Amino acid sequence: MRLYLTALKPTDSVTDGFLPAARALGCEVTILTDRPGQHPDAVECDVQNPRALIDAIEHLGRPDAIFSNSDHLQAETALAASYFGLPGKDWRACAAAKNKFLMRRRLLEAGIEQVFSMRLAPGDPVPERLPYPVVLKPREGVASEDVMLVERDLPGAVAEVRKRRPGEALVVEEYLEGPLRTLETLGDADGVRVLGGFETTLGALPYFVEERLDWAPADASHTHVLAALRALGAGFGACHTEYVVTAGGPRIVEVNYRVIGDHCDFLVADVLGVPLFEWILRVHLGERMPAPPESTGYGSALSLVADRSGTIKSAPGHESVVGGGVRLWHRPLRDVGDVVTLTHTNRDYLGVIRAVGPDRARVDRAVEEYRAARPWVVE
Repeated sequence: MRLYLTALKPTDSVTDGFLPAARALGCEVTILTDRPGQHPDAVECDVQNPRALIDAIEHLGRPDAIFSNSDHLQAETALAASYFGLPGKDWRACAAAKNKFLMRRRLLEAGIEQVFSMRLAPGDPVPERLPYPVVLKPREGVASEDVMLVERDLPGAVAEVRKRRPGEALVVEEYLEGPLRTLETLGDADGVRVLGGFETTLGALPYFVEERLDWAPADASHTHVLAALRALGAGFGACHTEYVVTAGGPRIVEVNYRVIGDHCDFLVADVLGVPLFEWILRVHLGERMPAPPESTGYGSALSLVADRSGTIKSAPGHESVVGGGVRLWHRPLRDVGDVVTLTHTNRDYLGVIRAVGPDRARVDRAVEEYRAARPWVVE
């Protein structure tokens, strides 16, 4: 079986998740990327151009699957898969999920949600009268970059962001107050299956840095989220949806039409005890996924966020610990000697701890003991 995987920069999800899974399935993998020097045995291709992508695949040999886990390449990869008649996502759903303004429009038109949202293209005037507080964000942003709560003076906030993003469209939308949740789904030709979800803990406002995710059981809010995904046409393959449980009910924050990141994809696999990355690839190879098991344990992912700018003086390495019924993994994202400059985004992560165990109390205790024994020091 020949699998083409489109990618931009390397990620742990691809390097430690999807590539080993592809090898386990017996796939011959070709990585197509515009950064061939960063990937092993990759073929250079303008992967953000679907015509170039289709041409490269036709030249290299007939595919059995075309897949991407990149936020930025879902629509292009879906178009290529459709061209070759392969299982894949609807490119229109990919485009609507990636573009936060289009997502709001589709949900409004379908009668799923009414959330105030407006698009600000470069050069558009900024309205001064708005239903504050609002959230300002890039229309197609990632990693909480330039996402901020604005309680007054939107023109000032827009001017600040446009210094860094002069040619990009922004979105201004209603601030959704309430607990932040996620829903993780995987769909095949038979429909969408719920894998589970997380409760998300954020850092201090006005920024939206995700600091911790805790495995959460299914609840009634999932019905609303699944209806929203149907309205967007998003169902096939992996999908990571973030939503807020407001006083008026669940409201979608964003739909990331790929598997959850920041090592929570590995955590989902750990908690469920399933080969998640293989399942996702099997769906793109035209197979049906088995029914996901109900989780009997508990899992947490804790992002170790820098609280100051400075130089990393000491840090734990890539390691795992087993004890007290808990399995814990630490993955450094920065190196000793690196200079840290706070950005108030997910780029401030130093490392990530994920842990699974029989209950939250034991998982929390293991995480606290590890952090106390193996601290990150930034001075």
